[in-house]
Amino acid sequence: MDLLSIPRTAVGGCLKVARMPVDAALKLAGRGKQSEQAVARADAAARDVAGAALGDDELRRDAQLRRTAADERERAQELRDAADERQQEAARKREQAAKRAAAKRAKAERERKATQAAAADAEARRKEASQQAEAAEAEAVESRAKRARLEQLDREAEALDEREDALTASDEAARLRGAAERAKTARKA
Repeated sequence: MDLLSIPRTAVGGCLKVARMPVDAALKLAGRGKQSEQAVARADAAARDVAGAALGDDELRRDAQLRRTAADERERAQELRDAADERQQEAARKREQAAKRAAAKRAKAERERKATQAAAADAEARRKEASQQAEAAEAEAVESRAKRARLEQLDREAEALDEREDALTASDEAARLRGAAERAKTARKA
């Protein structure tokens, strides 16, 4: 141990003691990494001033190392913050993409349902047209059957009329024959 190590140790101990209430206050206040970096920079500056005042190059090198470490921690924090921002942006983009995909799926589902409904409507119209065609055909068949039956009944009525006329003529001929025979018998008598 050299003579300069004693003041160096004393400066380090004093700075540790001085930092304790500041670190505790920062923890209680919930201050972030920036406050801790400011305290670390102040510690490095105090060591540099003490090293310059004491002519202790090792204390000044320690101050420089602490300042460099604080710079690196700050840079690392900036990189972490940038990474966090990128992650948040990526998450936001994923969420937007998921929403767009869900909207596309919903639209496709609506279109599919609309297509199914249109197909069902077309099928219902086709069935109705088929039923109407079948009903029209059945009505036409029934109408033809009624006409044929009517024509048959007309022919039968004509035949009955002809038979009635024939019977009437036969009855008249028989009556006339009977009258002629009576007249002939009455002349002979």
